[in-house]
Amino acid sequence: MYLLDTTHCLSLIWGLIDEKLQSLDKVLISACVISYGELIFGAYKSERVSDNLQEVFDFWKDIIVHKIDDDTAIIYGRLKNEILEGFGPKDKHKRRGFAIESLGYKDNDLWIASVAIQHELILVSADNDIIRLIGIEGLMVENW
Repeated sequence: MYLLDTTHCLSLIWGLIDEKLQSLDKVLISACVISYGELIFGAYKSERVSDNLQEVFDFWKDIIVHKIDDDTAIIYGRLKNEILEGFGPKDKHKRRGFAIESLGYKDNDLWIASVAIQHELILVSADNDIIRLIGIEGLMVENW
């Protein structure tokens, strides 16, 4: 089963990955509640708020949704620490005030990756920073 990141959710809403889905036959796709919030925010920023919100609502009712829970939070904490260990400052004193975001990792992306790890899903993402994490905590990533 696959977990779509927010960009790929949009691609599915716009019909841009229909051909890929057809080639996969009856594969299950899912999304994370974090992406739902990002999609709603994007709709509110758009020029066609009502139409875009309706598209998001229609899409969301037809997809498997993974929520965030205590297990997700544990994975998120470990994942964020592994990023700090692997890509952050080696000096522990410099790590205290260090922002993971300066390495290109956004919290929402890490939450989505944590959901993929938790449920042993293949994360569909084109984000280069996420692709660099392949294998960490068992993360599997594909880009459609």
